[in-house]
Amino acid sequence: MAFDWFKRKKQNINTPTEQKKDSPKGMWHKTPTGKIIEHDELRNNNFVSPEDNFHVRVGSREYFDMLFDDEKFQELHTDVESIDILNFKDTKAYKDRLKEVRAKTKLNDSISNATGNVNGAPMVISVMDFAFIGGSLGSVMGEKIRRAIDYAIEHRLPYMIICQSGGARMQEAAYSLMQLAKVQAKLAQLSEKGLPYIAYLTDPTFGGITASFAMTADIIMAEPGALIGFAGPRVIRETIGRDLPEGFQTSEFLLEKGFVDFIVKRTQVKETVSKAVKLLVKQ
Repeated sequence: MAFDWFKRKKQNINTPTEQKKDSPKGMWHKTPTGKIIEHDELRNNNFVSPEDNFHVRVGSREYFDMLFDDEKFQELHTDVESIDILNFKDTKAYKDRLKEVRAKTKLNDSISNATGNVNGAPMVISVMDFAFIGGSLGSVMGEKIRRAIDYAIEHRLPYMIICQSGGARMQEAAYSLMQLAKVQAKLAQLSEKGLPYIAYLTDPTFGGITASFAMTADIIMAEPGALIGFAGPRVIRETIGRDLPEGFQTSEFLLEKGFVDFIVKRTQVKETVSKAVKLLVKQ
C-alpha cells in the first residue's frame, strides 16, 4: 500500500480538493487576513468573521434574512427584467451577458425589493446584488427603486436601500444615467410625504450610486471597512498627481470627513435600523 502513494505522485495523480472527505467544498471560509471560519458559524454571525470583523460580501437574500423578522418577507416586483435596449455588444452581446448572469445568479437584475417587519416595524427594503453585473445601475434598477418608493408611499412605510455597486451599467449608456434623476425625483416625493429614507453602504459602493442617492438619505450608514467612492483610487491618484491619504475611500475615512453618519456592524444593523425608524416615523 505504501508504494501506491509514490505511484500516484510519480504519475501526477491528485485528488481534487472538493473530493477530499476531510475538506468538503463550502465548509470553510478564509478571510483576507487569513482567518479560517466554518461556514455555518459565519452564517450564524451574519457573514461577519468574529476574529477579525471582516464582512463577507453577501447578496439580497442574505440581507433580507438578516433584517426581516423570522426571515419572513414579501418580495416585490419580481417580474421586471433588463432588456438589450441598444443592441449593445463589446466582447459579447449584452443580451447574452444577461442570459448568462440570470442563469448563474437566479436573479432577474441587480436589485431586489421586499417588504416585511424589522423588529416589528414594517418597511420596504431594496438590496443590490454585486453578483449581477457588479450591482450596476441600469434601467431596471431605477424602475424597481421607483416602484419600491411608490409602494412605500402608498402604504406609508419607511424605505431603505442597501447599496453594493460598481456604478452605472455601460451597456445601457444614457438609459443608465437617466435613472439617477428618476430615483432622486421619487425620493423627493418620499420626503414630501414625511417618510424616512435610510441608506446602508456596503462594499463596494462606487460610481453614480455614490454620486446620487447613496449620499442623499436621511440617515447614511456604512459597514465597517467598506470601500465607498466615485472613481477608483488609481484614477484619482493619476488625476490629482499626488499620493492619497491612508484609509482613503473606506467607510471609516468617510465617517471622519462627515460623509457618513455612522458605521454599523452587520450584526447590529437590524437593531439600529428599527430604532432609527421608530424615531423618525410620525406616530
